[in-house]
Amino acid sequence: MSDWTVTQSPLPRRRPRALSPLREHLRDTFWFAPTAAMVGVFVVWLVAQELDAALVRSLQDDGDYGTVAELLRFADDAKTVVSAVGSAMMTFIGVVFSISLVAVQMASGQFTPRVVRLFVRSRITKATFAVFLATFVLTLLVLTSYDSTPDPRVTTSVPLVQSVLTLVMVALSLLLFVMYVNGTLRLMRVSHVIARIAAESFRVAALMPAPADAEGVPAPADGGRVPGLGPVTAWVAHDAQAGVLRDVHIARLVRVARKHGVVLRLVPRIGDFLVPGTPVLAVHGGQAPPRRVLRYALSVGVERTFHQDLGLGLRQLSDIALRALSSAVNDPTTAVQALDRIVQILAALSRRPLDAAVHRDRRGAVRLVQPVPGWTELVDLGFAEVRACAAGSPQVTRRMLAGLDDLLLLAPPERREPLRRHRELLRQAVERVAPTPADRAFALSPDRQGIG
Repeated sequence: MSDWTVTQSPLPRRRPRALSPLREHLRDTFWFAPTAAMVGVFVVWLVAQELDAALVRSLQDDGDYGTVAELLRFADDAKTVVSAVGSAMMTFIGVVFSISLVAVQMASGQFTPRVVRLFVRSRITKATFAVFLATFVLTLLVLTSYDSTPDPRVTTSVPLVQSVLTLVMVALSLLLFVMYVNGTLRLMRVSHVIARIAAESFRVAALMPAPADAEGVPAPADGGRVPGLGPVTAWVAHDAQAGVLRDVHIARLVRVARKHGVVLRLVPRIGDFLVPGTPVLAVHGGQAPPRRVLRYALSVGVERTFHQDLGLGLRQLSDIALRALSSAVNDPTTAVQALDRIVQILAALSRRPLDAAVHRDRRGAVRLVQPVPGWTELVDLGFAEVRACAAGSPQVTRRMLAGLDDLLLLAPPERREPLRRHRELLRQAVERVAPTPADRAFALSPDRQGIG
């Protein structure tokens, strides 16, 4: 195979931002947005009620009782509409909740349970719930503002502004309902889910240090001497709850390492499961910083996130492809779509520095070494399990061969060995499964569309 010279546009560089456990908790729950919306609409209702009362007082002070009587008649007509809106909102809320449950169940069964997080964190779903509940609460509050006295001389309030506000909330609810249905249907389509996973993976890659900053400092998993860093002089153990390492506060660790004149090396990778007592930081060149200054430097949760996890996207795409290739689903086209994005992600990472992300202080000194998956590990993650299940599906084997051939053209020579290994293993698996030479030749013909 000939070598091609390929120029790839660099991934945009973004400044890393620490993952806030509180922010992530609120994004992973449904209670905060509706609660905040109901509290907010109560405050807005108090302001609207005061405006209505001020308007009636102004008209009564001017002796314009005819206008007050007209407002009372308008309020009586609007009361019917507000009552109907209050009843309809509960039905709407039930419909939205039912659609969400069905969408989550279908996504979990059709794709993988790991993609349910996309539905849970959907902003349009939370906004729809919040506005619907806020509209329902507003209708109840507005109904309490109607004055039973029909005399314009003694009435104290006519809910004019409140009624208009209710109609505005109804219009907003209808708009959000349309957007919610459209967004939910998009998330139930495999192509959009796969594209969303790929986009999240590229955001993670954009957070990695630039190539010039990440060369020459490997971070071995055995915890021994690291070239350029010297021996380990101290260890910092994990003393919080067990869970998945989701995020590292890079800026805080760099500041701590610079202040104490040491180099910190993160021992586990993002996505590893930690138990109390597990070494998490290796200190090179000095004593371990006090534990209090390292507080909140590592975020541990119950599941992996895309914030700094370079392998999570490939893990989810591989799971989708495996589910599609199972005998219960038998959907090789979905597996081909997942392979499209796997190849895209690996192509974007083929010439980027891997194995370790090196973070420096403002003076250019190395202060933090963070392990990231290596090229071989990423290739294995993207292809190993899918290859083991794809031997009997010519559509998938043809697409995988085409993807491996493309990556062999894009990757530098030192990174081609794992690609050749998977190509050879796929050929051997097809030869064991295909019954005739013609079937083997067809299954081993590269095709970017699988079977076009």
